[in-house]
Amino acid sequence: MTDVKPVRERWTAQWAELFDEVVTSGLCTGCAACVVACPHDVLGYTHETGGYRPFHLEDELGPSDCTHGQKGCTSCTRACPRFRLWETDADQFLFGRDREPAEVAGVSSDVVLARATDPRVHAAGQDGGLVSAILIWALENGMVDAALVSGTDPADTWKAAPAVATTAEQVLATAGSRYTYSANTLAYADAVAGGAEKLALVGMSCQTSAVPVMKARKIGKVGRRFELNIGLLCSKSFDDAIFEELFEAKYGLAREDIQKTNIKGVFQIWMRDGSYHEVPLKECHAWTRPGCNLCPDFAAEHADISTGGIGAFNDWTLTIVRTERGREVMAGMLAAGLIETRPGDDDPGAIELLHKLAARSRKRWPETAVEAPRRLP
Repeated sequence: MTDVKPVRERWTAQWAELFDEVVTSGLCTGCAACVVACPHDVLGYTHETGGYRPFHLEDELGPSDCTHGQKGCTSCTRACPRFRLWETDADQFLFGRDREPAEVAGVSSDVVLARATDPRVHAAGQDGGLVSAILIWALENGMVDAALVSGTDPADTWKAAPAVATTAEQVLATAGSRYTYSANTLAYADAVAGGAEKLALVGMSCQTSAVPVMKARKIGKVGRRFELNIGLLCSKSFDDAIFEELFEAKYGLAREDIQKTNIKGVFQIWMRDGSYHEVPLKECHAWTRPGCNLCPDFAAEHADISTGGIGAFNDWTLTIVRTERGREVMAGMLAAGLIETRPGDDDPGAIELLHKLAARSRKRWPETAVEAPRRLP
């Protein structure tokens, strides 16, 4: 008797299903993968209060259906990292298996503390400059032609906006964290228009899950261009209005006078005049983006390398190496002396916090959606 391979069900889901199951259900994180993947340019997106999610641009069939979808286009649902079996699809593509319930922070091969050795990169970056160092190394060694990152609006230092970095200077100019949302995937079109064929993505967990989901679901050229995927640990991001409505209105901290921000149990703010301020995180909750409320992935579990500034050491990045590409990058940079590492166990509090926040985020995933992201030990 010969083995009969199961017939894979034909993928037919289109914008109508995405709109119903993700965009209007609360699962949409605003990653904009569907917008980038749309071959007909009929999906829009805005980085404004009340926005941060895709919408349909065609008048015909209204906001909840698509003429191209009616004709068989399925690109938007194939790209979405919250549509149906997204976690299973990404895990199987990257690791050849589903994560175990005990792997609450995702599948990984190594957890270390890391930082850049170049003083300029270390100073410009967040928590030791690791992400900036990775991008510079990848660009200078030809692994990628361009990086999709979070920059700022030229008119506002603290208005996050998708940007393309192709040089070390551009990487350093966009370094640092702002904690408001930037759908960095939207820089894809500018990068390709500039001639880039091999891309790095730096993004929050929702954005970095989009890359393996696109590849697993065979989205085509868009997915294939991504060569390096760097994730940022993220429990939530805030609406841009938090600067005026909380920091300035209550604490007198004008956004144009802010030099640097970080989150270490509190929202830390350094001002250009040298002063330092702390805002309790509980006061910030009202400005949480709606797209973050149901997100189950704190640990950017589908990136090649996941990074975050949690733990006791302000100038070291907690670094989770997940894939063969991630191991290749870390080994190459260590060999070149561009980073230094130490065992993750040097900061047991950071490891404990990683698993605590990952478990807490997984509990957000609603029972009305597919079960996989809720699986806990």
